[in-house]
Amino acid sequence: MTIKLMATHTILTMFALLMVAHFKSISSTNLPPKDDQDLRLAMEEMQKANYFTFVMLLNMLPLDPKFLANVTFLMPNDRMLSKTVIPENAVSSFLHRHSIPSPLIFEHLLYIPTGSVLPSLMPEYLMNVSNSGGRRSFVLNNVKIISPNICTIGSSIRCHGIDGVLNPESNISLHTCSNTMVPVPPPPSSVASPPLLPPPPPSPVPFFSSPEDDFPVPAPLPADSSQHISGSSKLSLGRKVLKSMATILVPLMIGVSI
Repeated sequence: MTIKLMATHTILTMFALLMVAHFKSISSTNLPPKDDQDLRLAMEEMQKANYFTFVMLLNMLPLDPKFLANVTFLMPNDRMLSKTVIPENAVSSFLHRHSIPSPLIFEHLLYIPTGSVLPSLMPEYLMNVSNSGGRRSFVLNNVKIISPNICTIGSSIRCHGIDGVLNPESNISLHTCSNTMVPVPPPPSSVASPPLLPPPPPSPVPFFSSPEDDFPVPAPLPADSSQHISGSSKLSLGRKVLKSMATILVPLMIGVSI
């Protein structure tokens, strides 16, 4: 009897452990990834500002990596979206068209001058900037920012409310944008180089200049060496004279004595 109870207890313990492990695996798979923390914080701020329809559009799509960080959403309000027909297969392009690939608060946008062009997450869709410097005078294509800085808690997602829906067709293209760009000056290598100057003539052999005139004269020899040479020559000359006088006077003196 005791053996049966112990076996039953062991089986129940193993079953309980298996159930706990199973529930842990289910809960871990249902948890959202940590990478979407900024997006979830931004969606909470959108809901607090009554942009429920825009949040619903974000939830309709699978998690888009482009929406997780470094993005600015331009959000039409619920009244504007209720008048807009968005097919299910066009939700992604709608959200990409209303997104700037950089987190920009409104104060940063005010530094962008009129005539500038901002990109969107939709390829080749550009937004022309009209900026009069006021808080309600910043226009992108056909819409105006009316509720700035709605999303500010997250570190890399910003969002602003706009007074309409961006037209699907942009009024500017990459070709037009390239034609209005300031031309880049040519590189320095294309500028004609000045003619080469002839090499300078070789420098003359150095001379010592006399203070009386400007004609170069050779450098004089050192004084000590000249004195040494003249003294030795005089000494040898005197010895020759004495030797010749001795050869003459010695025979004379012998003759006289005889």
